[in-house]
This record gives sequence, C-alpha cells and structure tokens, in this order.
Amino acid sequence: MTTSVRDEVLTKGKRAKAAAARLGIMTRAQKDAILLAMADALEAASARVLEANGRDVAEARKRATSAAPIDRLMLNEKRVAEMADGLRVVAALTDPVGEVIGGWRLPIGIEISKVRVPLGVIGIIYESRPNVTVDAAGLCLKAGNAVILRGGSDAINSNIELVRILTEAGGRAGLPDGGIEIIETTDREAAAQLMRLTEYVDVLIPRGGGGLIRRVKEESTVPVIETGEGNCHVYVDASADLDWAEAITVNAKCQRPGVCNAAETLLVHREVAAEFLPRIGEKLIAQGVELRGCEETRRYLPQAKPATEEDWATEFLALILAIKVVGSIEEAIAHINRYGTMHSEAIITRDLANARRFTHEVDAAAVYVNASTRFTDGGQFGMGAEIGISTQKLHARGPMGLPELTSYKYIITGEGQVRA
Repeated sequence: MTTSVRDEVLTKGKRAKAAAARLGIMTRAQKDAILLAMADALEAASARVLEANGRDVAEARKRATSAAPIDRLMLNEKRVAEMADGLRVVAALTDPVGEVIGGWRLPIGIEISKVRVPLGVIGIIYESRPNVTVDAAGLCLKAGNAVILRGGSDAINSNIELVRILTEAGGRAGLPDGGIEIIETTDREAAAQLMRLTEYVDVLIPRGGGGLIRRVKEESTVPVIETGEGNCHVYVDASADLDWAEAITVNAKCQRPGVCNAAETLLVHREVAAEFLPRIGEKLIAQGVELRGCEETRRYLPQAKPATEEDWATEFLALILAIKVVGSIEEAIAHINRYGTMHSEAIITRDLANARRFTHEVDAAAVYVNASTRFTDGGQFGMGAEIGISTQKLHARGPMGLPELTSYKYIITGEGQVRA
C-alpha cells in the first residue's frame, strides 16, 4: 500500500466528518436548495458527463466487456436527465431528520421522545453504475449525512466528473466542503482503507455483485448495511391463473435481466406443469432466454439444458432461467428458503390459504402475491428513491429510502428529577 492511498482516504474521511456535523443541523429548505442546484447543474453540464462516460465505455469495449455491463455503465442524455430528475424527486420528499418517532411520559414526570437523526458519514462502495453516484449523494444529503463514494474503476471518469459537477453547484448553494467526497484512486487498497476508517465513517453500504458484498462483510470493521444478491423465484401454484403466471414470469425475467430483482428460478407445481411449461417456454425462448430445467421440466421443455445444483443457487443477471417442477407448496417454500438470498420472492395463486402461508414462511425482504418481483424498488414502492435493497434484518430491510439513512436518539426532559 502506498502512503498516498492511505492519506487520500484519511483526508476525505476527516473532511466528511466535519461536513456531517454541519449537514446534520441544516434545515429542509437549505438541503432542498442544494439538491435543486445540483439537479440544474447536472442537466446543464450533460455534455461534460457524456464525454467522461464515453471514455469509460470505450475502455470497457476494449476489454471486450459483455453487453449487460456496458448497458449499466453507459449514459446518454435521457439517463442524465433522469438522474437530475431523481435529485428533484428527493428534494420533494419529506425530510426525515427531526421526526418524532414516538414519545411518552413517565409517572415521575420525565418526558421521553424518540427522534430521527442522521447516521453521520456514509461510505458507499459500488460497481459500474454511474447513476448510483448521483442517487447516493442526493439521498445521503437529504437525510443530513455526508457521503464518501468509492465507485468501480470501470466508471471512474464518469464518477469523478459527476461529483465535480455536484460539488461545484452544491458548494455555491451551501453544501459544506466534504459533504460529498469521492475516492479517485482505483487502487483496491483504497476500499480496504475505507472499510477500516472507523473513526470517521459511521456505516458502509456495498452495492454490486456477490463478490463485492462478501468482501465488504468479511473485511470491514465499519458497520455494514448489506445490499444482497437477488436469487429471486417465481412459484406458480396449482391454483394459479396461468395468464397472470405467464405475464409475471416474462416480466420478472426479461424486463431487465441484469438487476437484482429479476427472477432467476421458476418453480411450477406438478399439477399445472404439463399445461404451463410449454406455453411459458415458448414465450421465454422468443425473448432469447436460455432455459435450464430439472429432469421433469425437460419432459415438457426438451429445449432446456439440464439444470445443475449450482444453477439453483446462481444469480445469473442474464437471460438465463432455471426451472424446477415441485409437488407442493411445502417443496416450493423449502427450495426458496434453501437457495434464495432473502431478496424478492413471488407466488402466483388463487388460493388464499397458500398465499398467506407463502408470505408467512418465505424468508425474504419482499414477498409478492400475484405480482412481479421487479417492483422491489424504492421508486416503485412510492418511497421516491432508494440507496439500495437490504437483504439483512438489522437496521433496514428491503428498499432503503430516507428513513433508513437515519438513526434515532432519545431526548429526555425533566424538572429536576433524580434517580432514587
């Protein structure tokens, strides 16, 4: 490790910590003014963003990167405008800071209030999606937090230019120095240093593939909010409306296959397999999906490749779908709880008892009845935006919006009381 890498991370941590103290006491009007100024600047500087992004995309193509990662990396005028609009949406959201979550009065006359406060300094370690840079900066700011961004090397030029635009415009509107920091070195040691910056960073949020998330969980001494892999399932029950099942399966797999809430495995009850599998197979193959099935599935879909044990546990993030025929809802639930990643799971059924059982027994952040897993998203949930989707159970679970970027404190008011 070079001294310069350690020094860069340490310096940015100190600056962010100082900025967090100021951001935490800003009014909603002050924070919203900064967000709106950043949104306007982003649109005005679209050409700068696209030029930087073009360099990243060109490098990715030289490395023969496949189509899906390039799509996640690539920006255009529409996507830049969407990022700017996202900042405006965040500005319009209710400020969570200062919200009184609860309160009560003790018999001795002491009053206790539970009040939302910012987390402080949030570190985001993520891969090659430049929109995360803007989304994370806006959400952290609105919740009164400073943010240190450590994006992937694939998008380094895009991320640096985006942060430059945001901080220039934000600074003119009142953003404290250090409120939005980006680690510019692509040295992997920088991420390791950030994971150990316990004196200055209050929480880390990793966003990306399973390898990145596991590394952060295993190596970080800073507390981690885990945003997990999405090995998501659609289970077609014996009583399912097969038209619904067909539409939901195609949407969950094909609408955007490279994201964490896309379906990776289809489970079909044996009673409807003979009718449903040929029709859904035809639809999926027409969309370019590669099918991998169990032995029973392949009786109805001979085009499918044999599924392996590894396939049941894989987040493909591609037009690949594993298919298994099951004999009961119990078998479907057991399969999901064994191989799923506690992200998003769906049942298609007209049986109310089975719907209730599925929602009660499946261990996931989002459990659907007769709807696509693709709705697991802060914007789709009506939360305005999200910092990520948590698959853990402590602090936050599911799409994380502004309230999940806060903690709370107790405020206790007395009139001279002392403890006996």
